[in-house]
Amino acid sequence: MIHPATPGHHDEPALQPAYPITTPRLTLRPFTLDDLDAVHAYESRPDVTRYLYWHPRDRDTSREALAKKAIRTAIHREGDGLDLAITLRGSGHLIGSALLIWTSREHRQGEIGYVLHPGHHGHGYATEAAREMLRLGFTGLHLHRITGRLDARNTASARVLTKLGMRHEATLIDNEYVKGEWASEAVHAILETEWTP
Repeated sequence: MIHPATPGHHDEPALQPAYPITTPRLTLRPFTLDDLDAVHAYESRPDVTRYLYWHPRDRDTSREALAKKAIRTAIHREGDGLDLAITLRGSGHLIGSALLIWTSREHRQGEIGYVLHPGHHGHGYATEAAREMLRLGFTGLHLHRITGRLDARNTASARVLTKLGMRHEATLIDNEYVKGEWASEAVHAILETEWTP
């Protein structure tokens, strides 16, 4: 059951999905501490973290990050997020993570993100998982607008956002200093009125 976002009710979650969430090929579920091996398998890879804010993680750092992910299962207020494990329906194998953040209550804004193990690139899994995060944002939180922000060099991720129907709205040149270099940020977005379930 999805509870709508109603201003002024801070005791009840604004969004509490019923887990697991299934798509044609995937299951999205909360992380557990038992997911450490699978999570560390991709978080430790330089090709995964190249365009992210963080460097490849050692096992202890992955464990700390996983503990935070595991409690991000409901959205109560602005700034909260859902951080869900992406698993294959047939095998239950964990292949990545999908994220939805409620960035503004007043302006009904949200943001999505995703990370996928490179061994599972090229199958449309990131698009399938991210499409479900859009659905949760628009139907669960009643958002007006959802964005996707990424390093402008990350053309593969940009293709995912385009497949979701999100338009490229801006490229912010050298707007962040990340890992010792200036990085440009591409911003993609879609409105509730443009989204098709």
